[in-house]
Amino acid sequence: MTLPPLVTRLRRLMLTIAKKLTWLPPLVARVALGAVFIETGWGKLHDLPGTTENFVGWHIPLPHFNAVLASGTEFFGGCLLVAGLFTRLAAVPLMITMAVAIAAAKWAKLEGLTDFFGLDEFAYLMLFLWLAVAGPGAVSLDRLLARWLKVDDGRSEPTPQS
Repeated sequence: MTLPPLVTRLRRLMLTIAKKLTWLPPLVARVALGAVFIETGWGKLHDLPGTTENFVGWHIPLPHFNAVLASGTEFFGGCLLVAGLFTRLAAVPLMITMAVAIAAAKWAKLEGLTDFFGLDEFAYLMLFLWLAVAGPGAVSLDRLLARWLKVDDGRSEPTPQS
């Protein structure tokens, strides 16, 4: 079966545009996630007594230490994501932070899979997983660093074109 010529042309056009924009989704994901986590981490770092109190209520061991660790992870991890520097490495502790947040603060309130998949923390966790696997994209300091060091950065998408 052959597609009608108009459909074929539209499909070809869409694929051409999509191929030229492969650099955009990782950039947008990194900047959006990074901005959120810079803000939340900063807020937690500036209210460590309140953050520690929340951790006590969630029965997280060593609440003050873990409040500092989670807050710092969110803030500094968010900064690294925005810059696209050590993206894969930064995504891992952020994934752990989200997994702990789900387990400690959200799990008891869930009534089913829909609730679980609807959690913001789950969406963040999945985006961090994607960045850890796919990498930061073409518009990142990681890409520049890899180019400068002449190492394979595992990229699969072309650099942005003007």
